Amino acid sequence: MNPVIELQRVTKRHGALVRLAEMDLTIKEGEMLALLGHNGAGKTTIMKLILGLIAPSSGHVDVLGSAPDGPHAERLRRQLGYLPENVTFYEQLTGREVLTYFARLKRADRHQVTVLLERVGLVEAADRRVKTYSKGMRQRLGLAQALLGSPRLLLLDEPTTGLDPAATRDFYQAVKALRDNGCTVLLSSHVLPGIEPYIDRALILGKGRRLALGSLKQLREEAQLPLTFRIHGTLRAMQSQLWKAMSLEPIPINERCVEVNVPAENKMQVLRQLTAMPNIDDIELSPPTLEHLYTHFSTRPASLTLGASA
Repeated sequence: MNPVIELQRVTKRHGALVRLAEMDLTIKEGEMLALLGHNGAGKTTIMKLILGLIAPSSGHVDVLGSAPDGPHAERLRRQLGYLPENVTFYEQLTGREVLTYFARLKRADRHQVTVLLERVGLVEAADRRVKTYSKGMRQRLGLAQALLGSPRLLLLDEPTTGLDPAATRDFYQAVKALRDNGCTVLLSSHVLPGIEPYIDRALILGKGRRLALGSLKQLREEAQLPLTFRIHGTLRAMQSQLWKAMSLEPIPINERCVEVNVPAENKMQVLRQLTAMPNIDDIELSPPTLEHLYTHFSTRPASLTLGASA
C-alpha cells in the first residue's frame, strides 16, 4: 500500500522548546494509527504539521504526495477530514444547515449532506438547531463534517471526549467502517480501552520523541510484560509450596479466585501444570492491554527511550 503520510527526521521548535525531535513516521493507506502520550508529548504538533497549519523547523513532511504547506495545500486539504477535540458550530443553525455550509466551504457535493446525516445517525435531528444537541450528537455532527468530500485521510483529536460508552463504541464502529473502505485514520486519545479494538498500530510519544511504535502484538513482544492468569477453583487445596514450584505469587481476589502474573515464555508450561490439577475449575488469560503497554513505554528510563526514537 502507498504511504499517505511520511515524516522524515522532522523537528519542530518554538524558541528553545523542542515540540518534536527528529521524528520518522510512515502511515500507509487504509491504516488506523493512534497517537498516544501525555499533554505536551507532541501529538497535536504532528497533527498541525500534517494539516499544514505549521511548518517543520527541519526535516520533511509529505501528505498524499506533497508538502501540506506547499503550493498545492488547498487541493490537498480538500482530501482531508479533521475533527478537533472541542467541536463548536453555529448554534442557531440546524445540523443540516451546518453541513451544507461546510460543504460549500469544502466545495463538496451537497448531496452528501443527507447521506452523512444518515451515516452518523442524525437524520431525525437534522432539522433541529445545534443548540438542542447533546455532546454525543455534536461529536457525530463533527464526524459528518469531517467526512464531507470523502476524505482519503481523517484526523481525529480526542474524538470521544465526553461521550458515554455506548456512544464511544458507535463512534469507533463508524470510523472502522471508513477505514475498511480505504480511508487512513490518525487519531489521538487518552481513552485507551476505547480505541484498543480498532487500531492497527500505536505511536507512543514522550517529550516530542518516539518511545515506541507498532501493532499491539509488536509492542507486547518488545515490552515483554507478563500475562495475567485468573484462576478459579478450590484454591485452598493448592498449597503454598505448589505455587513456589511454579514460581508464581498468587494475588487473592476472593476465596475461589486468585490472579498470577506469568512471563509470556512460561505460558504453556504453567497452563499444563494448572490444567492437570483437579481442583481448578476455570482459567482466564489476559495479555497486557494497550494501557499497560503505554504505561510501560512512557515510564522507561531515558537511556532506553532515547534509543526508540532513532
